[in-house]
Amino acid sequence: MHTFTLEYLFNGEPRTQAFEFKESQLSVHDAAMHLLQLHFGDSENSLIMPTADATPEEILAQAELVGITRIRVVD
Repeated sequence: MHTFTLEYLFNGEPRTQAFEFKESQLSVHDAAMHLLQLHFGDSENSLIMPTADATPEEILAQAELVGITRIRVVD
């Protein structure tokens, strides 16, 4: 298992979150998807989450739309 620390802004406030994954690398758009799930996964409005076939650019755009920006993946 690899632990990744994500540094990002949520509604302009700095945040840090750690995740463990089997993979040895984590792309920024995958990190964005995990942050969307963390912050909005229990939301009653499923329209917040990108579709399963969303492109990396669409995932990052959706994250930015709901206030998740400046995502940085730290090993």
